[in-house]
Amino acid sequence: MDAFKQFVNNISSPQVLVTLAIIFFFVYLKFVRFFTRTPVFLAMLGLFLAFCGVSLTDEHFRSVVTMPDNVPIVGMIFLIIFFTWLSLRKAVDNDIRMERGEPTFEASESKDKLYTWPHLVYIELLCMIIATIVLVVWAIYLKAPLEAPANPTVSPNPSKAPWYFLGLQEMLVYFDPWIAGVLLPSMIIIGLMAIPYIDRNPKGSGYFSFKERKWIITGFLFGFLILWIFLIILGTFLRGPNWNFFGPYEFWDVHKVVPLVNVNLSELIWVKWLGAGLPKFFLQREIFGLVMLALYFGVMPLVLAKTVFRKLYMEMGMIRYSLFIIFLLVLIALPVKMYLRWMFNLKYIVAVPEYFFNI
Repeated sequence: MDAFKQFVNNISSPQVLVTLAIIFFFVYLKFVRFFTRTPVFLAMLGLFLAFCGVSLTDEHFRSVVTMPDNVPIVGMIFLIIFFTWLSLRKAVDNDIRMERGEPTFEASESKDKLYTWPHLVYIELLCMIIATIVLVVWAIYLKAPLEAPANPTVSPNPSKAPWYFLGLQEMLVYFDPWIAGVLLPSMIIIGLMAIPYIDRNPKGSGYFSFKERKWIITGFLFGFLILWIFLIILGTFLRGPNWNFFGPYEFWDVHKVVPLVNVNLSELIWVKWLGAGLPKFFLQREIFGLVMLALYFGVMPLVLAKTVFRKLYMEMGMIRYSLFIIFLLVLIALPVKMYLRWMFNLKYIVAVPEYFFNI
């Protein structure tokens, strides 16, 4: 058992865990028809429940998971697992039906119409009663996570944001505050608002389908599950005192010290690789980072338009494709920056503290 716990702690390092999550995500969608089968889903869910049950015997795992603040996150994980499977299961079923020349499930079901009263109202009333019972039992048996009055001289360690902001707090580790706290959230909101105008594909409208909207669904699920929900899970269960990473079975030691020296790209190239001092003029000093950004956001969209996204470019046109590819590249920039920090201790690609401009 100790060997198993040590193995889980070892693979729970962020670079390994995120890599495994990304690989599983794309493998799952590649073979979505297999993984969404009910027996396969139940088997995977059973393994996950068995892992959680065995893990609860460990006092460190149990102390973190059963914290009143963290119990709702545990419930959220199971809800996301179930409803993600359910939506993909319905999408796969419709894809199979359309391949056979049959109408979608929604089209065949639309013939059977029910009135809001009494059918829908009865269902809503039943859900309200069940939710009330659950909340009352929850409030009785689970203590509210109330702490001592705020003291400006004493800060909790770890000091965490509410669960819905833990993703942003995790981004602050890898990006400057103006990017993680302002730019990225704004682009997320604007991107969600722009989806109906960027993607005008009428297929998949009003019914579940994965085959007809594969790229859009994959991009949305990657952004939601990997770059948002997974960051919340990391911040909730694996971020401990001093914002250090801890394994699921590892004691949260406030005295844990992680030797880490973060360097900027300009320091890495000028000082370590070229053996020279940093130029004083910021444009000369940050020329390498600026060139990388120009290639990433300037040249990469053109290359993708001529290769991988050639068909997409022809369908969307220049303006809609430009908006789409910029949002996509910003989305991909988050895991890229995370890996650069984990592998090379890279802090900023472009660092201009003179004008508070750091990327």
